[in-house]
Amino acid sequence: MSEQGTRDSAQTQSSAQELGQPTGAAPEQTSRAGIGYAAAGVALVVVLGAATRFLESQVPVWAKGTSFEGVAKSIEFPIYAIALGLLGNLVLTVLALREKLAKGFRTEFFIKTGLVLLGASINLKVLVTAAGPAIVQALLLITIVFGFTWWLGGVLRLEDKLRALLASAVSICGVSAAIAAAGAVQAKKEQLAYAASLVIAFALPSIFLLPWLADLLGLSDPVAGAWIGGNIDTTAAVAASGAIAGEEALQIATIVKTTQNALIGVVAIALTAYFALKVQRKSAAEARPTIGQFWERFPKFVLGFIAASIIGTLYLAAGGDKAAISTVNDLRTWFLIFAFVAIGLEFSLKGLKEAGWRPIGVFAAATVANIVVALGLASVLFAGFSTG
Repeated sequence: MSEQGTRDSAQTQSSAQELGQPTGAAPEQTSRAGIGYAAAGVALVVVLGAATRFLESQVPVWAKGTSFEGVAKSIEFPIYAIALGLLGNLVLTVLALREKLAKGFRTEFFIKTGLVLLGASINLKVLVTAAGPAIVQALLLITIVFGFTWWLGGVLRLEDKLRALLASAVSICGVSAAIAAAGAVQAKKEQLAYAASLVIAFALPSIFLLPWLADLLGLSDPVAGAWIGGNIDTTAAVAASGAIAGEEALQIATIVKTTQNALIGVVAIALTAYFALKVQRKSAAEARPTIGQFWERFPKFVLGFIAASIIGTLYLAAGGDKAAISTVNDLRTWFLIFAFVAIGLEFSLKGLKEAGWRPIGVFAAATVANIVVALGLASVLFAGFSTG
């Protein structure tokens, strides 16, 4: 056999072995096997997603009347989804199946679809006409906290992509913002999983801590709501905490958090531009990216997010049924659950080992800064404010 023929044979054997096929398998068989493994991967994500939904609804019921009742009610779906994904990851790794099924996990697709659907619940008309103070607070808070987190991450020499994820998560709206930032800067899945884990770890105690502090400080309901909405990093946790603080506080908290959610797209665009024009240019002499190159790396789902927001706003303004928006929101939750399951399935400890303690220190310091700045802004902008 010729040298070329030997190389071709070796490559065929290597490809077949990677897909779990016997040496000498025909390309058609290899292709069918690959499709089968991908389909099995998607099916696994869906099954674990359904299990996540089941646990989310049933664990609070099981814990009712026990000392764990409060904790069970506060646990959000990302915790169950990532935990089940990690468990599946472990099992598949032991069975030597994880790499074969990986093409079916489709993390990026699930994430981007979920974020586009999120836009449908952002009513721009309500934000512009009824939430002036919320808009001012969101702009100032995001600018200050994002800037502080980015600066501190630089001081502690965090990798730029991880800095972007942490800064976006703590300053805007937690996991959703981290996902948007990850798409904009092309971050590693391990970095996104790390950021999401930090958001959840810090958000859970905040649900109970902030209402208690608001009462201790004697804050009015609007100020307490604005503080909660501007500080807690996930929408569901904001709603839970706002409900503890009172109905008026809940309304303001929801408006403030929704306002920050609406700015996800703006931050994603800014991050895309910054990384394309500065961070990922090797030298000042290197040619700047063309418009075409910028468009190629721009996260297109941001446009879908904005379009969904406009459509949702116009639909409700025309007298559309709010139940339709609720259905879209439920569908969004499903896609985000699938995304977090997939993140768990694809997760590797390598990235976390390399990151070390510094990201935790940055996120903790940024959270404290967020608490202080949000309290100051809420006290000024919502003093004397009333929802009536």
